[in-house]
Amino acid sequence: MENNELEEVLEKVSSSFLEEIKGKNLEVISHFDTDGITSAAIMIQSLKRADQKFSLKIVKSLNKEMIKLLDKEKIVLFMDLASGNLNEIGASGIKKVFIIDHHELDAENIPENIEIVNPELINKERISSSGLTYLFCKKIDEKNKEFAKLAVLGMVGDTLEKEIDKLNNKILEEGNIIKKRGLTIYPSTRPLNKVLEFSSNPFIPGVTGNPEGVIELLRESGIVPEEGKYKNLIDLTEEEMERLVTSIILRAPGKKHKDLIGDLFLVNFFGKLEDAREISAKINACSREGKPEIALGFCMENSNSKKKAESIHTRYRQQLVSGIKYVNDQKKVIGKGYVIINTKNNIKDTMIGTISSILANSRTYEIGTTIIGMSYDGKTKIKVSGRNVGRTGRNIRELLSEVMKSFNGEVGGHHSAAGCIIEMEDEEEFIEKIKSQFELEVIKVVQRNEI
Repeated sequence: MENNELEEVLEKVSSSFLEEIKGKNLEVISHFDTDGITSAAIMIQSLKRADQKFSLKIVKSLNKEMIKLLDKEKIVLFMDLASGNLNEIGASGIKKVFIIDHHELDAENIPENIEIVNPELINKERISSSGLTYLFCKKIDEKNKEFAKLAVLGMVGDTLEKEIDKLNNKILEEGNIIKKRGLTIYPSTRPLNKVLEFSSNPFIPGVTGNPEGVIELLRESGIVPEEGKYKNLIDLTEEEMERLVTSIILRAPGKKHKDLIGDLFLVNFFGKLEDAREISAKINACSREGKPEIALGFCMENSNSKKKAESIHTRYRQQLVSGIKYVNDQKKVIGKGYVIINTKNNIKDTMIGTISSILANSRTYEIGTTIIGMSYDGKTKIKVSGRNVGRTGRNIRELLSEVMKSFNGEVGGHHSAAGCIIEMEDEEEFIEKIKSQFELEVIKVVQRNEI
């Protein structure tokens, strides 16, 4: 199927949306990660331009209880979530619901009260919710093209920058994004020694979190400070970059040259060229530290929000480095093609997904291995985050959905990145059930190969 099918859906749903919200109360609900926050920032600025009244909620996840509490008389717009809750929304009694999302769906038929933009229903286009929201808002008013760079930040936040196609490439052009090849440790626009010290993706043993280890690595790479300062990463010569990559690979054997060199995206933010990955990480840090309003203000280039975002990000990076060190030393449940890491109270539930992603990108484990991270939410529930190493292997969303048939909880996500929430009282049983499911999957594969 071609992109023009997505264009047709965007045209149809945006027209219906404009008609439905006239003179009515609109409730906007978006996910709390970078993709959800940038989606919200694009949408609320577009609604303000259209002089539309609305309320906004940023949420960690969507569940049956939350859906039941929604005002039945309001028009509801979900972004970067709700594809996994279609049946509940259909039965909720809410008169009209719009969804802009890119996650896998949980229903074969779309309920009558829902209009949805989701590439899973069209051509499975690899695009972020912020990218979809941007295209949707551009249909509402062409002036909303000014928000293209926010769509790119959301795309980078959902690690979709490696799969730029024609559709996403057009958004890059409209956002005046500069694309360069270089070392994918970020931020590329900061001094090299600081970048390496706080590098979490990749985590470099003996270097990440260790200033002395950083200096030793740079000395070994033949890179010295000039007038007391190291170059910004993006200013390295090709020869310096190659020497640095070699030194990193020697310390992180799971990494290969191709893992460390890739496309960098530079975005004009607050009047300066910045690494899109760093801006995306700051948005993510604010939201995961319980400050989505600061993340939104930062997206809209509010100078007061910028100071607060930078302070939160510094703290978050330190916690992330500590969390990775903890996980590396932590006892794990390791089986055929899977690793379960139950961090209990030692890592925040808002951080376990990020750490699971970093581990999946670290090449510590074989490609196709599924990493299951678990963390207490500080109350009565456990956040579960699944990631596939190399983005290949089992369909994690399907696997978690099968396991969750035995429990009361929600599942959402994609083939290689999905998650769920379980009750703390189900902790041990959940671990046993997911181990059994992994083993069952292995038996199925063996049987298929024998046929």
